[in-house]
Formats: sequence, structure tokens, C-alpha cells
Amino acid sequence: MMSSERPACGWLHKLLVLLVKLHFAFAEPLQPLNGTGCTAKGPASYILVFTGHWSPQAFPKQYPLFRPPAQWSKLIAASHNRHFRLWEEGSSASPGVQSFAEVGVTVELMKAAKEARKKRTVGVMYRTAGIPNGIGHSSTEMLIVPRNPLLSLMVKMIPSPDWFVGVDSLNLCEGNRWKQEVTVDLQPYDAGTDSGFTFSSPNFPTSPPENITKITSQMPNHPANSFYYPRLKELPPIASIKITRQRRTPDRQTSISNHILPNSINPQRFSATPLDCEVSLWSSWGLCLGPCSRGGVRHRTRYILLRPANAGSPCPELEEQDECVPHNCIKKR
Repeated sequence: MMSSERPACGWLHKLLVLLVKLHFAFAEPLQPLNGTGCTAKGPASYILVFTGHWSPQAFPKQYPLFRPPAQWSKLIAASHNRHFRLWEEGSSASPGVQSFAEVGVTVELMKAAKEARKKRTVGVMYRTAGIPNGIGHSSTEMLIVPRNPLLSLMVKMIPSPDWFVGVDSLNLCEGNRWKQEVTVDLQPYDAGTDSGFTFSSPNFPTSPPENITKITSQMPNHPANSFYYPRLKELPPIASIKITRQRRTPDRQTSISNHILPNSINPQRFSATPLDCEVSLWSSWGLCLGPCSRGGVRHRTRYILLRPANAGSPCPELEEQDECVPHNCIKKR
């Protein structure tokens, strides 16, 4: 009898040790498996509203009025964890990002997201309709789960060489709680795959491709750049997003929509951006008119490249005259 009791006691001892370990393991805070720190108990429903602020008052330089006028492509967004990046400032653009930033095609981006979903690093892809004007709204509803609490999105600027706005890995979860509301002002980015300076530049591939960079009022530092406003410390927001958590009801568990909001919603107001006059270089001096020794004059001209707007600096004189010099005279026969 004694020999049969010992194995039973040993088994009970091992079971007791296991139960103690499990007790202390579950007594510690739950550690997320996605590396984002999100320990929320369930999913969260959000509505994402994208608003374009691209107006001729805020961005008067070379503002596209036709063929095509200023507008926004469809918005493409993905919920994901830290093991996936839709795009990243300072890194090279993926084939999907290049295709979307240059021509607005989403096929490659969707393929990459589909592969990432197999690895469970991407949750759901979302899209909204494009906006046919520089100022407008579009929205979509999203269901975000704790495993993939990060949100990345892109919207192409039309027309543009390879410019877009977006957010990279915005975390909608703080610890064990979902954020109730998030608003982000958006600035333009250059995908680094096309070297055009203006909205309507012809296709000019960058070779080799450069990294994704933010476009500022002075970068690229070239007067031909459509966003070159040397008087501004920073550009006004060209767009913004607002993400608001929705209360989920039993009859509306996974509603997903995709629509343009009515124009009755007023866009955010920004002060008008002053646009200074830009003129060409002076032409060469013309030949002398009048007496060559005294009283003769010569002329040179320049022309307006960009007219001022929104109380910008006025244009300087476009014609200048000077006294003749002997080698510039027209000799009479």
C-alpha cells in the first residue's frame, strides 16, 4: 500500500505546482501578442472622415483649375499591427505605393495586404470614394480589433507627379482602452518615384528612386515647385482626418459604408496664403535708339511668371531703360 501511495503523492505535488504557476501567470497583466500594447477586451467601431482643404485661397500657386481640376483619389486604409507598414517616411516606396501615388491604382497595394493577412499582420482594408474637388469629404466605417489596432492610409493628390497625403501606423488603442476621437492634419508627401516639380508635370521617373519625403513650404527648395512658399514657415494643412468611435448596437454589428458626405458640412477654415509675384530674368539690352553720343536710350524687359494673390508682394517694373553705350549704337549709313 505504501508503494502505491507514493506515486499518487508525487502526481498531486506536480499538479499543485502547475496550478500555482498558472495562478501567478494570470495574475500578471495580459501581454499583447501584436507588440502594440493593446489589451482591449473587444473590437471598436469607428467612423473615419477625410476632409480635403485644397483650395485656391490656401494654395494659390499653380492651383489646378482644369484638365484635370484639383481633386482627391479614393482613400485606401488598412488596420494592422507593428509587423506591417503601408508606407513610411524616409523609406523607399513599395511597388504598390508607387503605383498608387503616380496613377491612383490600388491593385499592388491590395495584393500586398492580402499576403499580409495570411500572416495575420493586417486586419481589414478600407476604401472610400474619390472626391471630385479640392475641398470635400468622404467617409467609411471601420471595425478595429485589438490584434490590429494600428491604422495607415493614403490619398493621392490629383493632378500630381507622385504626391499623396496619409498617416502611418496611427495607434487607436491606449493600453486596455480604445481612443474615443482622433484628429490629424495632413501634409503632402512625395513618393520619390517621379521628379516632377508641379501639379501638371509630365511623367519623369526618378532614377534611382528616392525615399518618401514630406513636402514643405521650402522643400524642394526650387521656385518652380508648386508648394514653394518661402514666406511661410510651414504649409497649412491640405487635408485632415477625424476618427470617432461609434457605439455599437445589437442590430448594427459590422456595418461598413463608403460614401461622400454632403456639402452642407463646412470645411475647416484656414487663412489665405499670400502669393508673391514672380517675374522672369531680364532680357538682353536692345539696340540704342536716338543719338549715340548723347540722348540715346536702350531698353530691356521681363515678363510675369506668376501673378500675386491674397495680398502677396506686387509685381516689380517689367521694363527698364538705360543710356546708350558706343558699341550698342545703330550707325547711320
